[in-house]
Amino acid sequence: MKLSASDFIQRKGVKPIPMLTAYTCPVARGIEEAGVPVILVGDTVGMVEMGFDSTRDVTIEHMEYHIGAVRRGAKETHIIGDLPYLTDANPEIALASARRLMAAGADSIKLEGPKLDVIEHLVANGIPVVGHTGLTPQTAESFKKVGNTSEDAQRILDEALAIQQAGAFMLVIEHVPATLGLSITQSLRIPTIGIGAGPDCDGQVLVINDAMGLGDYWPPFSKQYAHASKIILKVATEFASEVETMEFPNNILQFTGTGRR
Repeated sequence: MKLSASDFIQRKGVKPIPMLTAYTCPVARGIEEAGVPVILVGDTVGMVEMGFDSTRDVTIEHMEYHIGAVRRGAKETHIIGDLPYLTDANPEIALASARRLMAAGADSIKLEGPKLDVIEHLVANGIPVVGHTGLTPQTAESFKKVGNTSEDAQRILDEALAIQQAGAFMLVIEHVPATLGLSITQSLRIPTIGIGAGPDCDGQVLVINDAMGLGDYWPPFSKQYAHASKIILKVATEFASEVETMEFPNNILQFTGTGRR
């Protein structure tokens, strides 16, 4: 059964929330079959699937496409759609963008940073909102951990409280010290989802490509549960060899007298 925003709030402190990203139909189907209750269709798609150097290159059209694909694969899973860079520049632009992502299949919308007027406007118009604090890739100058000083940690905690007050029902905390992840989680009544924010958040999210071991570099806070890049290399190498030696497709045909169809 698809969980709602209020379901996630009620789950805080009761049962940890696993979250994975997805960008394609078959991957989303597998995540749903595994019982993962929430999928984030993140603008990370730009870097891990589309070859961009930054998430800032992702457009609203890209997000609509991938949200639609994920929805077709995971019909009963709560899907969070990411608002791309500058599509939440002001409350009205954000509302128009959010409605497009909801129409594509999202159940809620995530946006980065303490855009309090935007969050309030979306919530007032019936759009469930997930906040995002700590490292915010759309505007960050680097991907280094943030919140290391007492001043920066206080800033991030204050942002988290303000995002909650503005009406968000969940908060992603990215790449901060574990002590700050704990402090934010204890300070909020809404659930926190950590990505490189320590073990004490109410849930954890991983980029599916990182979890599958696709690529040749992964963030230090991720875990590779498989190494799919090696499988792709193996499959492609064996296929090419079989074609060149004319083994394929003969090795999958049902042979008759001459050995060929």
